[in-house]
Amino acid sequence: MRRLFVSVLLLAGVVVGCHSNSSNPTQTASDSKETVYHLRGKIIGTQPGTGEVYIDNDDIPGFMEKMVMPYKLKDPSILSDLHPGDVLTAQLHVPKDGKGGYYIDQIVIVAQAKPDYKPKISYHVPSPGDHVPDFHLRNQNDKVIHLDQYKGKALLITFIYTRCPLPNFCPLVTRNFANIEKQLEATPGLLKKTQLLCVSFDPDHDTPARLRAYGAQYLGSDASSTFAHINFAVPDKKVLSEMAKYFDVGITVGPNDQITHTLSTTLIGPDGKVVQFYPGNEWTVEQVMGDLKHSVPAV
Repeated sequence: MRRLFVSVLLLAGVVVGCHSNSSNPTQTASDSKETVYHLRGKIIGTQPGTGEVYIDNDDIPGFMEKMVMPYKLKDPSILSDLHPGDVLTAQLHVPKDGKGGYYIDQIVIVAQAKPDYKPKISYHVPSPGDHVPDFHLRNQNDKVIHLDQYKGKALLITFIYTRCPLPNFCPLVTRNFANIEKQLEATPGLLKKTQLLCVSFDPDHDTPARLRAYGAQYLGSDASSTFAHINFAVPDKKVLSEMAKYFDVGITVGPNDQITHTLSTTLIGPDGKVVQFYPGNEWTVEQVMGDLKHSVPAV
């Protein structure tokens, strides 16, 4: 089953995210034994017999340089939807112990060689210099906030939901944000020029009170001062749809309200424009801190 969008094709059947399913071992806590890399490249060909797709991939920092490689698909049934010349992005899963094969999922076709469908929704991949719309949300204090109020500061925004069961998805991203907050507190000048925002894509369950309790688990306190420079907020469903499209967050709600989703983190500069986009979970606290320091005037 797949979802079709105007400028990209997200093969939802292979999206990995916060979806606990005992019949699918690749979507359990065992995922913490994998390293997930962001892959981008052009399809050269496919091998129906082996369920592989040959991709001329760009450099994958920390893993390999630009080259043509065969990649196994998590779901071989979508092979017929991939065509030579298509440009895609995906998440590459590599076992940390070197055992077992690697595979790709969360496949997004960002440019089709031969368009063969009429998509309904346009998804945008944040790029440096893109203007960010003024989205409105409600934070952990049940207060309405909006992105433009943080102009003049660097804004780091990510997407999570509090019921996420996978340690290397939402919990990892939230823990990284908590660590960034601690490092910022050690640099008061930089702290004053930054703001962190964790956005929930689960408005049916993530109430302001729930978000406050969730944030306190990672920040160590639920005192008002704790949330002075980091917000946990949720938009209404209409705004959430627009935010997901703008920040390239694929969201699928399955049985029992289980959510499968992609990961998306974006650094927005003081001018309200995208500075850096971090897909997946391979980005590091050190990397983002470095980008933060370069995105604001000298402190």
